[in-house]
Amino acid sequence: MSEREFDLFVIGAGSGGVRASRFSAARGARVAVAEEGALGGTCVNVGCIPKKLFVYASHFRDEMSEAAAGYGWTVGQLGFDWPTLRDNKTREIERLNGIYAGLLEDAGVKHVPGRARIVGPHAVEVAGVRYSAENILVATGGWPTLPEIPGAELGVTSNELFYLDSLPRRAIIVGGGYIAVEFAGIFNGLGVDVTQLHRGPLFLRGFDDDVRRHLAEQMEGRGIDLRFGASVTALAKARSGLRATLTDGSQLEADLVLFAIGRHPNSANLGLEEVGVELAPGGAIRVDALSRTSVPSIWAIGDVTNRLNLTPVAIHEGVCLSETLFGSAPRSPDHENVPAAVFSQPPVATVGLTESDARQRFGEIDVYRSTFRTLKHTLTHGHERTLMKLVVDRASDRVVGLHMVGPDAGEIVQGFAVAIKAGATKADFDGTLGIHPTAAEEFVTMRTPVRS
Repeated sequence: MSEREFDLFVIGAGSGGVRASRFSAARGARVAVAEEGALGGTCVNVGCIPKKLFVYASHFRDEMSEAAAGYGWTVGQLGFDWPTLRDNKTREIERLNGIYAGLLEDAGVKHVPGRARIVGPHAVEVAGVRYSAENILVATGGWPTLPEIPGAELGVTSNELFYLDSLPRRAIIVGGGYIAVEFAGIFNGLGVDVTQLHRGPLFLRGFDDDVRRHLAEQMEGRGIDLRFGASVTALAKARSGLRATLTDGSQLEADLVLFAIGRHPNSANLGLEEVGVELAPGGAIRVDALSRTSVPSIWAIGDVTNRLNLTPVAIHEGVCLSETLFGSAPRSPDHENVPAAVFSQPPVATVGLTESDARQRFGEIDVYRSTFRTLKHTLTHGHERTLMKLVVDRASDRVVGLHMVGPDAGEIVQGFAVAIKAGATKADFDGTLGIHPTAAEEFVTMRTPVRS
């Protein structure tokens, strides 16, 4: 056992840091975790959890005003109260904060409130108190990026969005990633007039092109004003809210402007450079396959490393780190075939390679694609269409990519991700009977490639 105070000192009590702390303590390590904010990190406090609650809230208007009538229901006057949703969400998040505190306490992990700074290869300082540790883990996540434009301070980021005093009547959303797309759907569902701006030709870069195009069509069908090749160059106060000047010189007015242009690794002012930890351009901590930095006693996981910025990935990296440091053998995180979802409206889910990536890797592939209106919408007169797509390596017959845009996409693709991870072939899909009538059965009934 090391003579130092702790075997592992973790900076950041988000999903990855908490998991690494608990699993390391369960293996007998003496562990401390420092956190300057609320326990649970971005995901619990201003990310995945409150966002998904808002997504649920935004579905009710369509369900009650449009879907219900087709099924014989008469619904009275609709009304929505933003403070009720906001405050109920906050109470749930506070409950989860307490659960995280209990998990750390039950595992025997020492919680050190405050901002930590690394002051040596084996030393961390929090609120003037120095702690020694055999290993230090940085798991501080990411932080929203603001544009360098006049008036940027008048906009908000996703951090503030969950605590707005009132719901805006008009909103401009700047960005084309997960957060921008998801909040365009949330605000639209809550009755806000939404304009989404993205400087590129299409949002959700890195996703399959069919998915990106299909989602854009469905969002526009819901009344969201999508403007690609456009962004904000300046923001100023106006008599009735905010005035945004766009790249083409035109102007838009809104009550709220959300900047969701990306997140950067939260690595500044931690003392990393001073102790010799190497950072990549943009601030990401450089790590090897085992999550070790350029300083042998300092490690990093999660969004601060900018490898694959998803909560389950950070948790997985935390588990692997605990096994590397205190288990029977080192374990590298596996970043292949990681499923992901965008809780847009309609939602997106995917696992494996995009069509273009599969062509680059395998050359000859077969692509199966189906678009259809789900059974539910046959009585609602809804125009929303679901997209399902399989990408198959022709040489091995393995399904190397699976993509969906449509209701319950995340729930459906989670199950299929097991098959993709296990190396399922198209023949395996063809030999599996569908559950009828469901949307998911389409994945096992597609027989004719749309292109090769």
